[in-house]
Amino acid sequence: MGATHPLIHVENLSKSFGQGAKKVEVLKGITLTVCSGEAMAIYGSSGVGKSTFMHILGTLDRPTSGKVIYRGQDVFSMEDKALAAFRNREIGFIFQLYHLLPEFNALENTMMPALIRGMQRTKAAAKAEEILVEVGLGDRITHKPGELSGGEQQRVAVARSLILQPAVLLADEPTGNLDTKTGDAIHELLMGLNTEKGVTLIVVTHNHEIAGRMPRRIHMMDGKVFEEA
Repeated sequence: MGATHPLIHVENLSKSFGQGAKKVEVLKGITLTVCSGEAMAIYGSSGVGKSTFMHILGTLDRPTSGKVIYRGQDVFSMEDKALAAFRNREIGFIFQLYHLLPEFNALENTMMPALIRGMQRTKAAAKAEEILVEVGLGDRITHKPGELSGGEQQRVAVARSLILQPAVLLADEPTGNLDTKTGDAIHELLMGLNTEKGVTLIVVTHNHEIAGRMPRRIHMMDGKVFEEA
């Protein structure tokens, strides 16, 4: 599915930590537009600000200055509670370390965002099971994370990110802890979600090979972004 209309517009975004002589500028005036249905990579070496940028795109952190506009709305004009509700509704996250809760099985981990939203438990369970089947885990729904391989745990994390049908998926080094074959399978799964469901996909990675497979590539260096032709 091709890009359609602008979904996210980042305008002159900056982020710094510390003050005075100890001030460190991590993001330096980034401007970028992401269209609905796009699949793009933000790539660069460790320490260039990729994860900081993703956390701000995902509204997990606020910028020092600049704006992030989703569908015309300046999200950082919201109070924290409203911003958290927006994040839960609109953004799905996939992290390198999975962040599954070890005491809960695959189904329960997948349900979690829906339960936080206030969805009825039986409805959340049915939806979670449907998505776990879609990502190839139909026979593993009662298994806890400790009983799953790394690739299976990441599939649970993908399912969890999808349960509320977010507009955008932010994936931070989603294959970083996986062997090449398993990582390729996860990458293909994410690209399939983009093409078949039209989910806007942003993958943050230091892996040039993974970035090279994405239709749009943004190279990040020294807190700035450069569009790759």
